[in-house]
Amino acid sequence: MGAAVTDVAVLGASGYAGGELVRLLAQHPGVQITHLASLGSAGRTLADVHPHLAGTPLAATELASVEDLEAVTAAAGFVFCALPNGSSVSIVPHLVEAGLRVVDLAGDFRLPAEAYPEWYGFEHPAPAWLDRAVYGLPELFADRIAGAELVANPGCYPTPVALGLAPLLALGLIAPGPILVDGKTGLSGAGRSASEAGLFTATEESIRPYRVPRHQHTPEMERSLTLATDQEAQVLFVPHLVPTVRGVLTTCYAPMTGNDTSEELTSVLADVYASSPFVRVLPPGGMVDSKRVRGSNTVELQVVADPRTGQAIVVGALDNLVKGAAGQAVQNMNLMLGLDEAAGLPATGLYP
Repeated sequence: MGAAVTDVAVLGASGYAGGELVRLLAQHPGVQITHLASLGSAGRTLADVHPHLAGTPLAATELASVEDLEAVTAAAGFVFCALPNGSSVSIVPHLVEAGLRVVDLAGDFRLPAEAYPEWYGFEHPAPAWLDRAVYGLPELFADRIAGAELVANPGCYPTPVALGLAPLLALGLIAPGPILVDGKTGLSGAGRSASEAGLFTATEESIRPYRVPRHQHTPEMERSLTLATDQEAQVLFVPHLVPTVRGVLTTCYAPMTGNDTSEELTSVLADVYASSPFVRVLPPGGMVDSKRVRGSNTVELQVVADPRTGQAIVVGALDNLVKGAAGQAVQNMNLMLGLDEAAGLPATGLYP
C-alpha cells in the first residue's frame, strides 16, 4: 500500500502565484489537485489562463468560483489561497472551521490587527484569527508550522531580509535598527493585473522606486525579525521595480555592534543554515545573483562586514514566484503534512 495522498485546492489559480502553485503541485508525489478556483476567471479552463500548463493532466480543468466554499470543503483537505490582499480574510476562517488546513499567500494574516489600516488600507475584519495564524518562514519557524492549521506565507521581500538578518540579530552582532533595506523586484511581483506602469514601454530600460516609504512589507520585515529574535527591529525599506520578469534582490545595511569580519559573519549564517535545503550561503567574496535561483526554491545569501562604516551588508536573492510565493507555500504544506520539507520543490535554478 502506497503512502496517503492529500487532496488540495488552489484558490486564485489564475494568478501568477496560483499558476506556479499548480505547476509545482502537479509534480508533487504526496498530493493531488482536486479543486481549482478563481475570482475573475471562473468558467475558463486552466489552459485558457495558463497556456504554459497546457501539457499537464489538469489543462482542461474548469476553474470554479472562489465564493463556492462548499465545493472547496467537499473536494479537498488542504487549501492554498493565492488571492489578492484583502480577499482571503473573509474566506479562510470558514475553511479552517470546516477542518481544512490552509496556507494563505496574501498579506491578510501576517501582521497585528492595528497595522492593517496603515499598511493595507483596511480594518481587519477577523482580528482573532491573527493569533491563530503561524508566520510561515520554514527555516526559522518550522516547529510552529508543523502543527499549524493556518499559515501566513511570507512576502517575497521579507524572506531574504529575515533569513539574512535574524541569526546576526539574535546573537547581538548587529543592532536592531535603524536597518536600511534596498529591494529590487521584477514585473511579476505586481501580479497579472494590467497597468500603465507595467507596460513594456514604461519598464524597459527603467529602474524606479515605488511606495516609498509605505510599502506593506516594511512592518512584515520588522515583525519577522521580532518573532525570530524577541527584539524590536526598525526597518527603512525602499523597493525598486527593474525590467525583469522574475527575481528579488535585497541589500540590507545594519549597524554592527562589534568588530566582526566578513568571514566571522558568514560563518554564523553558514552554521545556522547548514541543514536547510533551500538556503545557499555564499563564501566571503561571493556575490549573489537572482538569475542563479530563477525557477528554484533556493535563497542565496551573502554578508560583508565594512569596518570603515561599521555596517554589516547582507544581500539576498530569490525567485519571487517560487521561494517568494508558491514554492515557500508548498514547503510550508510539506511541514504541515509531515512530509519531507523538500518534496516536490526544485533546489536548482534555471540558467542561463
